[in-house]
Formats: sequence, structure tokens, C-alpha cells
Amino acid sequence: MTQPDDLLPVGLEDALPVRAAAITRAMRQVLSAMDANGYDRVRPPLVEFERSLAGRMEGVATRRMVRFTDPDSLRTLALRSDMTVQVGRIAATSLRDAPRPLRLCYAGEVATLKADQLDPARQRLQLGAELVGSDSVAAASEAVGVALDALEAAGVTGLSVDFTLPDIVDTLAEEALPIPVDRREAVRRELDMKDAGGLKAAGGEAYLPLLYATGPFDEAIGKLAALDAGGVLASRIAGLREIAASLGTRVRLTLDPSERHGFEYQSWFGFTLHAEGARGALGRGGTYAIKGSDEPATGFSLYMEPILEALGSADAAPREALFLPLGHDRDAAARLRTEGWRTVAALAEDEDPAALGCTHVLEGAEAKPL
Repeated sequence: MTQPDDLLPVGLEDALPVRAAAITRAMRQVLSAMDANGYDRVRPPLVEFERSLAGRMEGVATRRMVRFTDPDSLRTLALRSDMTVQVGRIAATSLRDAPRPLRLCYAGEVATLKADQLDPARQRLQLGAELVGSDSVAAASEAVGVALDALEAAGVTGLSVDFTLPDIVDTLAEEALPIPVDRREAVRRELDMKDAGGLKAAGGEAYLPLLYATGPFDEAIGKLAALDAGGVLASRIAGLREIAASLGTRVRLTLDPSERHGFEYQSWFGFTLHAEGARGALGRGGTYAIKGSDEPATGFSLYMEPILEALGSADAAPREALFLPLGHDRDAAARLRTEGWRTVAALAEDEDPAALGCTHVLEGAEAKPL
């Protein structure tokens, strides 16, 4: 019986056996795909000094972190809310002398003090890869390709990629479409909201065409190029076309050049991953700079909940299990485990193999269906 003290805080939940198995299986497949592409795994700590977590990336909001005081140093500690910043710290410190480009991957839990309106979860399993030392078109193409490899290895199908240019307002506002610095944030916000009226009121009427340079990649990139009378976006447009060409017809490609939700610290390029069956994004990535060292980097993060949603009920299928009666042949059981069988050993005579989730029983040295 559930007691009041057994309730979990809002935004936190237990992963029960079937779901936990699906999470573990998908995590292994994702990490194996990253490893196959040359990315070495790192495991940063769950807790760090707040100042360190906030000091390596632009746009990291410490107010969303779970914070507390370290009894040893009396400094403020925080639970990580994003592992990307920790990989940036590792690259800038412990691995600062490692050859570049440096390829690192990771998987671990992250937590926030309060959920946002679009995602009620306050704890998530984050997986990702970072290519440190380059934010070139080649690096961006690799990041998108490795992210797709990882999702496909986990069994996700129906994938699509949405490209964005996170710094497009700042790039245009300098000369091509001038906006005072104090108005740029309002223009970015209204573009994010896709609010034409709000954009005009914020002084961004010249940016209205960006609201319509969206949709299927080939069509949208043509509209964006037509807007770029001054040519300040020419290199970015060429880069997007090159990245798209590297993917060919592998996935459906779209473009929303002014999208900034989830791109708090990315620079010239960003991308969002979607899949059929998942309501939210499976992950995001792009180019950025590591604060402190100012080293360029390119990478992506994936989140397990939408990945499981995209996988659907297939990952919830029961596994075959072999029941081992009392007095069973232990050598035979060991052999069958090496062949991939999952075994459940009896502890008493009256145990029901089917009730314990078993599909087979060991008779002599062989597995027999129940």
C-alpha cells in the first residue's frame, strides 16, 4: 500500500523493469554507435561547483539548477543540468593537450530544479557526443551523421532533421538589417514565437520574411538565399547546403532559420532531431565555443524519453526466460547463459515459472517451452 511519504516529487518517476531494460538497451546501442565513429566515452561527476557549470557555456541558467552548499569548501554546488558543459570543462582542462579534433561521448542523468512548460520531467538521461576543436561544415556534417547513426542503431525510424541558424539575428543586425543592440533580444523572441505583429512592434519589421523562409529544406533555403541581398548569409547558406548534401536522401530535411528554442549557446549552426511517433524532439546539436578556452566545438545531445516514445511498444515486448528447477544441472544452465539465455532459478518447490515471467523450463540439459 502506498504511503504519503512514498510519493515522488513532481517531474520524477521510477523506471520499472520493462522500461529500465528498454532504457539500458537503447543507451548501449547509442553509445556503441558513437564508439564506432571514434568517440571516446567520458564520465563527469553528477555534482560540481556551480560556478564551473555556469562558466563554460553561454546561456547556462544556474537558477534552474538544484544547488546546495558544500560542507567542505562552503562553496555552492549544483547538480548538473546539462552534460555538454562538463565535457567542455574536461576538454579545456584534463584533455587540453590531447590531439584535436577531440571526439568525446557521454551518457548520464541530469536534473533541473523546476520543469519547463514544454517538458514536465525534472530528471532525464542525456546522451551525446562532442567534437572539440572544430566548428567547420565538415564537423557539422559529422555531428548530424553520428546523431543519426546513434538513433538508427537504437532502432528509431522515420527520422527528420530541422536546421537552424542560431546567430542569424545578430549577423543580420550588424549591417544588413540594422537593429539596436537593446532590441535584438525582443526580435529574437518574437521570431521564436512566430508572431508577426509582435515582431513589428519590437522593431523587426525587416525580419518578417524570415517567418516564411521555413519548411522543406530545398524550398526554404531558396527563400532564405533570396532574402540575403547583402550576402552576409552566403557562407552559412553554402554550409547548410553542403551539410544537406552529405545526408542525401537519408532523412527528411527542413529549415527554420530563426528557431532558437533549445539553442542557448550554439553559434552559426544548429539542428533538431525528430522521429515519427515521438511528440517532442529526440535531441539537438550544433556549433558552439567553450568559454574560457574559446575553443570551437560541434556536438549534439539526445534524450531517452522521446527515444523510447519513438520506439513504441516494440521495446516493451517480454523477453524469453528459462526457469531452473530445484536441483537443475548447473553446468547446463551456465552453458545456456553463455548462449544468451536469461535464467530464473527456483528457490522453492511451489514456484510457478509462468508467474515469474519464464517462457521455458530446463529439462535435463535442454530448454523446453512451457
